[in-house]
Amino acid sequence: MRNPADLYSVVLTEHEVPRDLPLVIGLTGFVDSGGAVAQVSEYLLDELDHRDVLVFDNDELLDYRARRPIMVFEETRITEYRRPQLALRLAHDELGTPFLLLTGYEPDFQWERFVDALLDIIARYGVASTTWVHAIPMPVPHTRPIGVTVSGTRHELIEQFSVWRPSTQVPGNVLHLLEYRLTESGHPIAGFVLLVPHYLADTEFPSAAVTALESITAATSLLFPTDRLRADGREFLAKIEGQVEGNSELARLVGTLEQRHDSYMEDNPVRSPLTDEDGELPSADAIAAELENFLAFRQSADDDDAV
Repeated sequence: MRNPADLYSVVLTEHEVPRDLPLVIGLTGFVDSGGAVAQVSEYLLDELDHRDVLVFDNDELLDYRARRPIMVFEETRITEYRRPQLALRLAHDELGTPFLLLTGYEPDFQWERFVDALLDIIARYGVASTTWVHAIPMPVPHTRPIGVTVSGTRHELIEQFSVWRPSTQVPGNVLHLLEYRLTESGHPIAGFVLLVPHYLADTEFPSAAVTALESITAATSLLFPTDRLRADGREFLAKIEGQVEGNSELARLVGTLEQRHDSYMEDNPVRSPLTDEDGELPSADAIAAELENFLAFRQSADDDDAV
């Protein structure tokens, strides 16, 4: 294997970064339900002070044809190239507490080498703990708090927050591999996988971002400004409730999800809340169709506000 350190350029050396900091990771990959990770990454970079520590080489890790970067075309010429970035930053939370933040795209190539690079970085910069977030679609109702599945070596977090603990095979992502390697070494790591309502998976769901930030706070004690996200979440849920109240079929489907969720949470720690006795799921398409007009309206309103 080629030298993992050749995958990135160093901006701040280990002598310029405090040791024993928590590392927070959010990478966008093949699934990011409710846009949770994308929202958190953008929100933290917009709201917090930060400096680049390391910047990874796109030409080594990114499949440009699968995830084509945005070019801005104005009448006769290209005026902007929005270069993808995968970078480690030194950031400070709302109270000025420093931490390391890795955001950007999940690498398309060289996973083993990339993870080896992260292991070296964690050791070199003296990282105290690692926390990562991810979000997947699940048939759960939007009227209940977003649950999480917690993995890793932080058993106190698993016991306190993990509401669903399946034994199954899943399509892996690069942070699963990082967690696997760090678990072998005994490093404190926690992965929070948000269980986002499947009918909201393809839109920006602000409450998912809030839950992701709350999970990071639980693992690190870092504090983040979330007022704007919470306000957006209340507005979003209020509009969905309006759609549900005006459609009896949609209300019935959401009610079914609520009953299964509540039954699982109260009475049955073994059987998944995602299926009925026959193993059937309510149709995501049925709910998504009813919400399509609302989501289209929301996008139109956002576009009008931007003008």
